[in-house]
Amino acid sequence: MKRLIITLLLGLLAAPAAAAERLTLILDWFVNPDHGPLVIAREKGFFAEEGLDVELVPPTDPNDPPKLVAAGRADLAVSYQPQLHLQVQEGLPLVRIGTLVATPLNSLVVLADSPIRRIEDLAGRRIGFSVSGFEDALLGTMLARAGLTLDSVELINVNFNLTPALLSGQVDAVIGAFRNFELNQLALEGREGRAFYPEEEGVPAYDELIYVARRDRLDDPRFKAFLRAVERATLWLVNHSDEGWEIFRKSGRELDDELNRRAWYDTLPRFALRPAALDVGRYARFAAFLKDRGLLRETPPVETYAVDLFARR
Repeated sequence: MKRLIITLLLGLLAAPAAAAERLTLILDWFVNPDHGPLVIAREKGFFAEEGLDVELVPPTDPNDPPKLVAAGRADLAVSYQPQLHLQVQEGLPLVRIGTLVATPLNSLVVLADSPIRRIEDLAGRRIGFSVSGFEDALLGTMLARAGLTLDSVELINVNFNLTPALLSGQVDAVIGAFRNFELNQLALEGREGRAFYPEEEGVPAYDELIYVARRDRLDDPRFKAFLRAVERATLWLVNHSDEGWEIFRKSGRELDDELNRRAWYDTLPRFALRPAALDVGRYARFAAFLKDRGLLRETPPVETYAVDLFARR
């Protein structure tokens, strides 16, 4: 009996470990501090301990990630809550299964030394933007609070060159500036910026970055494992922000610069501490806002496009 037990134990030790299950996640943009929990979960081995081999893939085109998931060519994508509502309306079979960044990052930014001290001061000014649609709704709501409309300003498409357009004087303000990046870019150029925050100017709070999956794949057990690892990484970051930065900057040569260091610390408080958790009321309020702004024809039940996988039966 003793020999049999020893033989069985030796056999177990010699047996190859189960292969990690591959999961492909398409990012919303190139790797940056917004993806902190994902990089930490990979580098600290949290994904591996959940039996996952997660590939983080920057997109060739930032419009592609949700489409690739909808087409079944990727397992998950990092996307944006505002875009999710519009994409579902267009018929993409997408569902939010988790949150990465739980607060808005979008903001309206001017130079701190400009004469624009209040939103009212934007009357007759030039405002740069990159993406029409949601940013129009955002800006329109902020202007309305100050008694202005989109007709009160001149909109100029600066094609994602927000900081250069502001610094060069091409525009007086920009909408769509991420408060954790563009404000730091301006500071590094020797110019301070001033931000006006949508959630303080009449726009309902929303999740900036979320994880989306195909609606017909919500029972995939890899997704719960993924969210457990991301939650663990996020909580670890809360306790070890400096060590986390060291791990992050060493994970890619292009990440080790002052802009990313500043953005790292500005982004940390905004990560979702409970990535899987869903605030149904918050999503419903934001959908109603989009409908009021003419971007949605109707507001479908939240459970048709956003779920808490751990609460599903």
